[in-house]
Amino acid sequence: MAHIGELISYPVKGCAGVRHRVAHLGPAGLPHDRAFMVVDAEGAHRSQRADPRLALARPSMSEDGARLTLTAPGFAPLTLPVDTARPARPVTLFGQPFTGVDQGEEAADWFGALLGRPSRLVRVPPDHRRTTDGLTPGTSGYADSCAVLLVGRASLDAFHARLAARGEPPLPMDRFRPNVVLDDTEAPHEEDAYRALTLGGARLGFAKLAVRCAVTLVDQRTGTRAGPEPLRTLADYRRHPAGGVVFGAKFAVLTPGTLAVGDRVADLVRDAGAPSGTMAR
Repeated sequence: MAHIGELISYPVKGCAGVRHRVAHLGPAGLPHDRAFMVVDAEGAHRSQRADPRLALARPSMSEDGARLTLTAPGFAPLTLPVDTARPARPVTLFGQPFTGVDQGEEAADWFGALLGRPSRLVRVPPDHRRTTDGLTPGTSGYADSCAVLLVGRASLDAFHARLAARGEPPLPMDRFRPNVVLDDTEAPHEEDAYRALTLGGARLGFAKLAVRCAVTLVDQRTGTRAGPEPLRTLADYRRHPAGGVVFGAKFAVLTPGTLAVGDRVADLVRDAGAPSGTMAR
């Protein structure tokens, strides 16, 4: 039976993930997921698309959420008190206006040195209000869109089979930066057809398929571009009729609750007519 194999949050957008055995899933996702974002001097978000070295930064939060620690190879660790009190400044995410609380000069200097260009670190303000799009509306911090990105392990295995046919080595799941990885699903890409499901104490509602971008080309361990995979192979069989290639599905949180690795999928609602597996080119 399908169950949770991995739970991963990403406190700083674009940076390395934090693994959980047990975690509370709130309306905006797993703990502190994309609560912080690196921006340029004008407030536009930085992404692995243009700054792949973001992947080298490994954030961790104190248990009470009051302190953020940043580490990266070759850099001294930096621990910061999380500031939610100073006035928020304008920031943009894919050109859309938001606000963020600047986390100060030490964080700015640390990310500026890591990325080799001026940068600031901001946090979602206490009054952050965002409605995400898709079939089921929800909310999130600075995620690209929805609170939860879910991928079945069988989907990755099917992708690996196609890579092997090309003579290419497998790629780790972290290329796809999921929040929830499901093990023992019945078939590859069956998550495409999920419309609602219960995991642990939480209920999720389907928002949309996850269209994949150039971030998947970044080796998350070295912080370097390592393309053309996975996009080249996904384009052979996962090209969505509306455009782009898809891998995994995005969900809104209908009912918050506690999740744990090993929790089984329950009360699953499927769309029998939803596309899955091989898609039309």
